[in-house]
Amino acid sequence: MKTKNLMTLLLAAIVALQFNNGLIAQEMNKMWGEQSAGNTEVKRGRFFDWGNYAMFIHWGLYSQLANKWDGATYYGNSEWIMNKNMAGIPLDEYKAVAKSFNPDKFDAKQFAQLAKDAGMKYIIITSKHHDGFAMYHSQCNKFNIVDATPFKRDPMKELSEACKELGLGFGFYYSHNQDWTYPGGTSGPKVDHEGNPKTFDDYFVEKCLPQVEEITKNYGEIELIWFDTPGRMPKQYAKQLVEVVHRNQPRALVSGRVGFGLGDYRTFGDMEVPLENVEGLWEGVDVTNDSWGFAWYDQNWKTPKQILGYLIATIARGGTYMLNVGPDPSGQIPEMAQISLRTAGEWIARYPQVIYSAESSPWKHALPWGDVVVNDGKIYLAVFDWSSYGKLYLPGLKSEITSVKLLTGNKSQKLNFTREGNLTIINTPCPKPEKLVSVIEVSIKGDIEVDNTLFVDPELGLKISTKFSTPENCNVKYKGWLEKYGEWKHIYQIGDWNDKSSTTWNFEIMTPGRYFVELTATGTGNRVWNVMTDEGFEIQNRQNTSSIYHTQPIGWVNFKTAGKHSLTVRIPEGERANTSLAEIKLTPFE
Repeated sequence: MKTKNLMTLLLAAIVALQFNNGLIAQEMNKMWGEQSAGNTEVKRGRFFDWGNYAMFIHWGLYSQLANKWDGATYYGNSEWIMNKNMAGIPLDEYKAVAKSFNPDKFDAKQFAQLAKDAGMKYIIITSKHHDGFAMYHSQCNKFNIVDATPFKRDPMKELSEACKELGLGFGFYYSHNQDWTYPGGTSGPKVDHEGNPKTFDDYFVEKCLPQVEEITKNYGEIELIWFDTPGRMPKQYAKQLVEVVHRNQPRALVSGRVGFGLGDYRTFGDMEVPLENVEGLWEGVDVTNDSWGFAWYDQNWKTPKQILGYLIATIARGGTYMLNVGPDPSGQIPEMAQISLRTAGEWIARYPQVIYSAESSPWKHALPWGDVVVNDGKIYLAVFDWSSYGKLYLPGLKSEITSVKLLTGNKSQKLNFTREGNLTIINTPCPKPEKLVSVIEVSIKGDIEVDNTLFVDPELGLKISTKFSTPENCNVKYKGWLEKYGEWKHIYQIGDWNDKSSTTWNFEIMTPGRYFVELTATGTGNRVWNVMTDEGFEIQNRQNTSSIYHTQPIGWVNFKTAGKHSLTVRIPEGERANTSLAEIKLTPFE
């Protein structure tokens, strides 16, 4: 769990009483001032640990192109369109795009208000991405939005002021290693315009370091600086940048992507939510659609329920969630992104205790119907799959329960419950009370004690990663890949199969009987899957696989008794070597 102090608990109380009024920001600033006045060690990240939710904005010269160049559309992250892996735009031609970049519909107050309406607590925006173009008025390099474009305004100054007015934190993304247009920057030209050789040290001294000084001195108080892609840059440069940030902004965090373990917190891979709890300060970063910067074709927007799903899952694993939007060439955030964000924000306004100052789940992983967070000693069940039979099964809670309540905004309804062995069975009303995510508050006596054994829900079954299995003569490994350029997918999978390999899941079932088994896998050719229970019930099925993960039916197994059981998967025949097994799913017979 994240470490919470007295200040955080006080903030939680303020949120509960004053969520929809501007006193939150005032109280936070007051308490931070009091804390730092009496403490020589300044606490960093005012909003990061408490707020749990932030807006990321990828906006730059690439937004003008919107993934089109020379009549062709390039699919992937728009901020990479200049790169050789996409359009491979020559440096001078890319820089010339600045002459037509005029996002005249940009309104900083609208950006900040959207973040506030969405329930986000701070904004991080690209001050300079890999293309080297500065989205603020840089004094050390003319390739910036004020000096090189007809826009002639500093949107970062306007946005920092709008955030301050609305009580939001503000900070910058800065690409410290890659600079594709400045001589000496990684992946940039090796010589200047006069043909003189340039090194990374030249780039660092002439542009990178001065610009980090600018963004940490000229825009008021900063929540954090989000560096990116350190690559093979020497550690000494990253160390110097961290020192600059901490000197100029004592309360600001430095992201883990500065490299070399020098950051104040850990940043996971793009679009990645861990499957198990992670200790310490960390964040997950994600997109509202597929591309970070604006792409004309990209309409694959996350729904409000999907946004809440990723947000709550990140908090339940112990992290902070930062969700990206990409303004269009006119400087406006796409309408569908706004709709999803505001709708999710309306839900957050009804259930702030599920988000702000919330801590990780004692179960340490998701449950079949949703996820769990803890706030001020109370357990909050975020139920995504509401029971159609009027029962919610909460496994493994050992603590004495004093009350169970269904929350509906500012109202609550007492729910009856029973305890059966390792299960708490909560009687729930039909239909589901919330369109998006329903919330049940469980109050307990004393400390929270949990047996986090996997549980096969009598109604929903269980879908679980191989990360939670025990392999023998094979290995569970993390796997990440690009679905298309810039769009990451993440799984854990079992590979390195041979004729002696197996993997076993341990879990608990409440209802004896038959369960349908499905496996999610990839590979080439055919293989035979063998599935056996701890009671000796065995099924076997031959299936073909493909280069993409898909779910395959295997058959029915039978568990004769309730309680703790295990299920083991083997490949007795067929193409083993290139097989990747990602998940197993058990569905109860109805």
